[in-house]
Amino acid sequence: MKPTSMPPVASVLSLSLRAILLPTILAGMPAVTLAQAPATTAQPPSLRAVAPTTLITSEMAGTIARFEADYGAVLRTYRVEASPSRQDRLTALLQAWIGELASINFDALGRGGQVDYILLRSRIEALQAQQALDAGHRERIIGFAPFASIIIDLEDARRKVEPMGGTGAERAAEQLTKLRQQIDAAAKSLDENLNKGGDARPAIADCKRALDLVSELRDNLREWFGFYSGYDPMVTWWCQKPFENAEQAFDNYTRMLRERAVGITPQNENVIVGTPIGRDGLTAALKAAMIPYTPEEILAIGEREQAWCEAELRKAAAEMGLGDDWKAALEKVKQDHLQPGEQPKLIRDLADEAIKFLRDRDLITIPELADETWRMEMMSPQRQLVTPFFTGGEVISVSFPVASMEHQQKLMTLRGNNIHFSRATVHHELIPGHHLQQFMCSRYNTQRDPFGTPFWTEGWALYWEMRMWDLNFAKSPQNKIGMLFWRNHRCARIVFSLKFHLGQMTPQEAVDYLVEHVGHERANAEGEVRRSFNGMYGPLYQAAYMLGGLQFRAMQRELVGVGTMTDKQFHDAIMLENNMPVEMVRAVITKEPLKRDQTTTWRFDPIQLGK
Repeated sequence: MKPTSMPPVASVLSLSLRAILLPTILAGMPAVTLAQAPATTAQPPSLRAVAPTTLITSEMAGTIARFEADYGAVLRTYRVEASPSRQDRLTALLQAWIGELASINFDALGRGGQVDYILLRSRIEALQAQQALDAGHRERIIGFAPFASIIIDLEDARRKVEPMGGTGAERAAEQLTKLRQQIDAAAKSLDENLNKGGDARPAIADCKRALDLVSELRDNLREWFGFYSGYDPMVTWWCQKPFENAEQAFDNYTRMLRERAVGITPQNENVIVGTPIGRDGLTAALKAAMIPYTPEEILAIGEREQAWCEAELRKAAAEMGLGDDWKAALEKVKQDHLQPGEQPKLIRDLADEAIKFLRDRDLITIPELADETWRMEMMSPQRQLVTPFFTGGEVISVSFPVASMEHQQKLMTLRGNNIHFSRATVHHELIPGHHLQQFMCSRYNTQRDPFGTPFWTEGWALYWEMRMWDLNFAKSPQNKIGMLFWRNHRCARIVFSLKFHLGQMTPQEAVDYLVEHVGHERANAEGEVRRSFNGMYGPLYQAAYMLGGLQFRAMQRELVGVGTMTDKQFHDAIMLENNMPVEMVRAVITKEPLKRDQTTTWRFDPIQLGK
């Protein structure tokens, strides 16, 4: 990372951003060094004006880069996650960095530096807490892999490049033979427990973690053998057959874990299985995200916001002449979809409509290059099993029926991506949502990339759904139904994801909840729950949409609502600070005094504050 210089294309801003955003926002912020890039004689005509600047507001940029480099180097070197040597090395590294931070004069740092100090310290502490939680999970399931130490010892020796020779190769062959025997013994023990049933049968969540662990160990063994095979004639001669026997034992054991213990069979490959992290895991995750609430308080917020959504859905249904039957209104809205092949033009038109809405009200600076450089792709049928709605950023990926889909799946995909659902969220995915976020984050305070959080990423995009609702973006009751569907969906994400991790709801119950309380098509509900629990996202990711949105809305009311800032000043200031916990965004903008040992304190929910 080079915090004082970036490639010319990455430092380009439109004339409006340079002339309006920077003077307005920077006037009230700490002194900033703007790195001047060499003048050029010709620029692409589409850019029209160039502001050759990179905004870095922190003396901590180099320190952050060093920590990330150190941490990444250790992870890449100690590759076996279950290895005690890896855990010991990570423990030593993180503790050394805590000491490194203690040697920094916090009070001498500028405001940006103090913010980054707190963010880096919080990141290291969160990694330490996660390391402890992961160790607890491994201890719970290590009985599924009593052979782990054999693979760990082989890989540790390879990492140290210990000489093999004929004697070493023969010893390795003996270890591989023991490995096969121990894998077979573990498979026999699992088979007996599965046949007994009842309390003897291990929990599905433990079996899923065990499957992941065993699969990882198998990959570690393959990497070990691949290092020598064909290159070292002695290892190849001694170990080829024992390795193949161990591979066969792994085949049998992983198949038993996957199909009989977890329930993922060739006939049911899309079964939804997750690994709940429990209340302690949720508490640690909330602390890392700087959310000073208990899991129970978060659940109450989700249920309260969902009740508001249902009340508004009933009002919109009445406007459609359907009384208070919001499900009937939702069904009518789902039928208002385009024909195959027509969705891309709709997305383009909806993006233009949202950008015009923002510009007409002068709500946020939109660089012309950001408006110009988003792209579109069509989502594959396989990906739509996990992501049944479009996703965004610089590339908006459109979920819509494909010729190879079964007939019922085509119909559900059409209904789930109707005109009004799409209108409610194109701006979430593009501008002012994820595309604008990514555009600005790649240009400003780039040292904060390691501190990214879905409470900022998804919370900002959801905040705009709320803000545009308040500004009457919905033109019709059908539009309102579309916006409320998604808002209700974000509330439901809090409810089903937290209840799952607290052990109060199964994946299938989560699917039923989305169908009943949000109005999802069942296939789309299954895709939503599958992506929530298959490891693609962290345990708080789904809750972060609504909670982050509420954080930004509370901050907007605090600063814009009383006239301290305009909407545009407020929104532009957030975009300049990059992705980090929203509490720290607030600390930057409000110039709140910061302390070396800063802890999360901002209770952003007005209802729980009694306001």
